Amino acid sequence: MAVKITNVYEGVVPISSSIRNAWIDFSSMDCSIVAIESDVIRDGKPVVGYGFNSNGRYSAGEILRRRVLPRLLEAEPGSLLDEQGGLDHAKAWDVMMNNEKPGGHGERSVAVGVVDMALFDLASKIEGKPLYRYLSERYGDGQPDDSVFVYAAGGYYAPGKTLTDLQDEMRGFLDLGYDVVKMKIGGADLAEDLRRIEAVIDVLDGDGSRLAVDVNGRFDLNTALEYGRAIEPYRLFWYEEIGDPLDYHLNATVAEHYTGPIATGENLFSLQDARNLIRYGGLRPDRDTIQVDPALSYGLVEYLRIQDMLRQHGWSSRRCIPHGGHQFSLHIAAALKLGGNESYPGEFQPTGGFADDAVVEKSRVGLTDTPGIGFESKAAFYKVLRALHS
Repeated sequence: MAVKITNVYEGVVPISSSIRNAWIDFSSMDCSIVAIESDVIRDGKPVVGYGFNSNGRYSAGEILRRRVLPRLLEAEPGSLLDEQGGLDHAKAWDVMMNNEKPGGHGERSVAVGVVDMALFDLASKIEGKPLYRYLSERYGDGQPDDSVFVYAAGGYYAPGKTLTDLQDEMRGFLDLGYDVVKMKIGGADLAEDLRRIEAVIDVLDGDGSRLAVDVNGRFDLNTALEYGRAIEPYRLFWYEEIGDPLDYHLNATVAEHYTGPIATGENLFSLQDARNLIRYGGLRPDRDTIQVDPALSYGLVEYLRIQDMLRQHGWSSRRCIPHGGHQFSLHIAAALKLGGNESYPGEFQPTGGFADDAVVEKSRVGLTDTPGIGFESKAAFYKVLRALHS
């Protein structure tokens, strides 16, 4: 029996807080959520797929309501299906992108990514499989990773936050089972940031290789090089998003001078931009990390194209650790054998984080057997999602 989409519901959920990085604060941050209802009935109820966008980009409701969702709902039912009558994600992607000019990646890619996530949640639920197994069978080798490396992202600037507060935050991450942590830099002067870095390294038993630092694209070239010289002796886990995400020359120049690992890509939202990063960004496939977030970059359909491109350029999937810290990319990391996934143990609720009963041990977390992405195992967020179509 062919699957049919019967209803789509769209809304917005706040994920605001008083924290800030080097570029923005999160006082008004929100995100889009969608619920896609099908004609498949389980336990007397329609099977529903859910999606949302990662932190750092605002809700994309206008694009969803005016362009993406109407195209999906108005499409001929067969145009969304494969030969077996199941959802064909590439066909659905083409429908959502119908009559869109190339370029302009950003908020449009966020809107498409939200719906793409919901369609993958729906399809894997219909098959009664957790998403990582569904994906591994279709796009991987059928043998997904049974756990995924995760690091704890935090270390934001906040009003009144002291070095002791920062250290206590990081100790909390270690107590939760994380071995690797990340903090923000670039929102203070170099001297202050070095004090902050050294305070965190003290918590990590003096091991800088367990600490990543994130600039959120703030630095010009001179500042990037100055910080690089100052932090190189710490031998950090990585130096992240050093300058503007599209300034490939800056990234390449830093890579020539900074011998430690670099990470970037969370604000690149298309195959074309990711390809330009590989062509012109100077990244080194033996040590650097690509952080493209499937939820923000036109969804998994586009992310699979990015993975193909990376393979063609000699990159291993293990060099990819998506931004976002959520369940969707966790499933993708296990299915496609990526290098890991970001985690936000304390921020961006209710959307961020994994299943309520997820346990992190030595910076690795397992997957659930809940069909789909498993939002139902994240009670506070599922309550918000369920309210969309109650």
